[in-house]
Amino acid sequence: MDFMDQHSRHKALLSPLRAAQYDFTEQDVRDELKKLMHPDAVFHMCHPFGDLNGPDAFYNTVYAPLLTALPDLERRDYIVMAGSEDDGADWIGCGGYHTGTFTNPWLNIPATGHQISMRFHEFYRFENEQIVEVQAIWDIPEVMMQAQAWPLSPSLAREWHVPGPATQDGLVPGPYDVEQGRKTCAHIVDMLKHLSLYPSTGGPEVMQLDRFWHEKMNWYGPAGIGTARGIQGFRNWHQIPFLAAMPDRGQYPDEVTHHFFGDQNYAAVTGWPNMAQTISAGGWLGIAPMDKKISLRSLDFWRLENGKIRENWVLVDLLHMYDQIGVDVFARLREFNKSRPGFDHETGKAP
Repeated sequence: MDFMDQHSRHKALLSPLRAAQYDFTEQDVRDELKKLMHPDAVFHMCHPFGDLNGPDAFYNTVYAPLLTALPDLERRDYIVMAGSEDDGADWIGCGGYHTGTFTNPWLNIPATGHQISMRFHEFYRFENEQIVEVQAIWDIPEVMMQAQAWPLSPSLAREWHVPGPATQDGLVPGPYDVEQGRKTCAHIVDMLKHLSLYPSTGGPEVMQLDRFWHEKMNWYGPAGIGTARGIQGFRNWHQIPFLAAMPDRGQYPDEVTHHFFGDQNYAAVTGWPNMAQTISAGGWLGIAPMDKKISLRSLDFWRLENGKIRENWVLVDLLHMYDQIGVDVFARLREFNKSRPGFDHETGKAP
C-alpha cells in the first residue's frame, strides 16, 4: 500500500469495511468502523437519521435497527470511485444497495418476509488515512414501495431494481489517472452549467442536451421519481415537472455546496445541501405550489461512454424535502399501519 497513489490507497483502506458489510456481523462491522473512522467523524445521514458523531452513534442509530429488520443483511457495491475536489479534499463515492430478508418492521415499515433491496449513495472524506466525514442517502422510500406501504403520490417514471453500470466496471481500479478524472468531471460540470441556463435564458435548446447525453441514456432517479430512458424520457418524467415547479433552480449558489470529483470515466458529486429552490408552481410529486424555498441533497454518479453520459445514478433525500414542507411521511405511513396486523391500532407503531 506504501507505493499506491492516494486514491487507490483510500480504496484499499475502505475495502475491509465493505467486506465486513457484505458478510455482515455486528462485531466485524463495529470493529472496521472504529479502525477506519476518526473518533469524531461526522455522519450526515438522510432523513430521519440526521447528523451523528462517531462510529458508535452511527452503528447504534442506523445499522443496529436495520440488522434487526434484515437479520441476513448484506451490502453490495456496484460503484466505488475516488478523487479530489478542486479545493484538494479527498473523497470516495460508493453506490450500491443493501439487501436481505425483511423479517421485522423497520422505521415502522411493515416487514414482507421476502428479500428487499435499498439503494445507497455514500461519500467518504479522508484526512490522514481516516474518514472524517460521511454524506449518505439511503433510498428508504424504495423499501416502503416494496412493502406496498408508500403513502404518497405514485412515481411518473419507472420503479424497478436499479442496475449497476452496463459495462460492469464501476469498482474503478487503480492506478488513479488524474487527467482522465479531470476530463470526465469537466464534462459533467459543463453539462450542469448548460442545464442551469434553462429556463432563465431561453428554451430547452440552451441546455444542448444532445451534446452531453447519449441517445440511449438512462437516468436512475430515486424511488418516488423513478428511472427514465433517453433524453425525452428524462425530460418528461423528471426535468419538465421539476423545473415547472421550481424554475429558480440554481439561483442561490451561496446557499449550497458541491464536491465534484472524477475517476476514469466516472464522475460524482455530493453536497449537504447542493440545491436550493422555491416550490412556486405545481407539477412535481403532486405537491401544491406554496412559495416555499427548500434545500435538496442530491448525491449523484455519472458514467461517460464515447464522450457522452450513458448512465446517471441519482439519489435525492426526498423524505427530508417532504419534512421541510410539513409532510411527515412516516406519520402518514403509521396511519395506514393502524389496520395492519401486528401494529398498534391507535398509533400505527410496531411493538
